[in-house]
Amino acid sequence: MKTNSLGFIGGGRITKIFLQAFANQEVEFKSVVVYDIDPKAVLTLKSQFPTIEIAETLEQAAKQPTVIIALHPPVIIETLDKIADSVSSDSLVISLAPKITIEKMASKLKTGNIARMIPNATSYINEGYNPITFASSFAPNDKESVLKMLKPLGTTFEVEESKLEAYAILSAMAPSYFWFQWNVLRKLGPQMGLTKEETDASIHQTLKSALKLMLKSDISPEQVIDLIPVKPIGEHEAQITEIYQTKLMGLFGKIKP
Repeated sequence: MKTNSLGFIGGGRITKIFLQAFANQEVEFKSVVVYDIDPKAVLTLKSQFPTIEIAETLEQAAKQPTVIIALHPPVIIETLDKIADSVSSDSLVISLAPKITIEKMASKLKTGNIARMIPNATSYINEGYNPITFASSFAPNDKESVLKMLKPLGTTFEVEESKLEAYAILSAMAPSYFWFQWNVLRKLGPQMGLTKEETDASIHQTLKSALKLMLKSDISPEQVIDLIPVKPIGEHEAQITEIYQTKLMGLFGKIKP
């Protein structure tokens, strides 16, 4: 099967997330080859995932049957130029970046088996919510193999390519909007007399149910918000809303093809 050997181009956070997801479920490959321009990045991965192979050259990673491009958008086109001769017409190529379209990638590579995916950090615990788009020329049996390979990451679902950048903002980056706030609450709990376990349980259960109430109940968002009369940071809501609107839509404009 073509997914027996993987080549990661880029050894940063998202590659670590993929490798951890595979390790959690004891998924094994014939080989996993990782290349990064920074040797220290791959050595760090190697210390955490001893079975991976460190690629000495970019081309070595690009010659694997399945190539996962884990790079930021600004360097992808120049990287594609460098690996164009190494990626065969049978290769499966998956880009994890926004902005660079399948059409642009196809103009640089011989293979028609190109996909784009927006991964989520929660794949680290096998619970990602990961939209993917396949080129129309992607072979059906190869698509099935890719989806099977990605299953340990969580939920992977097909979407129109034009929607990938929206998912980058509303799914992939979304945890970063809240994690630091939740961490503040975790620190406040013990200051108010709760144990760490009591604090974590309170935050987890309340936020889980609060999301369900907002998204799944039959009352409006305004009615949900009105259920709690005391709003300690209510005076800052307009400012926070403006930050969301300005920062997120501004970023969306930058990553949109």
